[in-house]
Amino acid sequence: LDSGFASSARGAVKIARTVVAFVTFLCFVASRAHEAYSALAALEVAVTALFFVLYLLQLDKKLGWLCWPLADLFNSVIAALFLLVVCLFAVTIKTNKGTLTGGVFGLVLLVLCVLDAVILFQKISFGEPRGSNTPAK
Repeated sequence: LDSGFASSARGAVKIARTVVAFVTFLCFVASRAHEAYSALAALEVAVTALFFVLYLLQLDKKLGWLCWPLADLFNSVIAALFLLVVCLFAVTIKTNKGTLTGGVFGLVLLVLCVLDAVILFQKISFGEPRGSNTPAK
């Protein structure tokens, strides 16, 4: 268990993404918005929570066959693109106040996804040794 991850910047962003995505999901469900809005928010809650648990339990180190930060980066970028489209529709169409509120929370979630992607991009070392104790070439 990596207790330091939850208090790190990456952990805080993952927690914030999960909470904001859940609030977005609740807004869309309560307003009876289109199912695509709710599905995107629910998927974002699930995937972000899974990545949080993966890093918290240090499963990324045990399952080394995949570069998990890179997969997480792709998830953040793809989620940001989907959220941009869906939440702009929700905000502009605004069938009711719940859909508008969900769209605004979705745009906040979009900003958190971009922030997460920037933090992850800084962590990934392309062509360099991954470990901090690895000697330089």
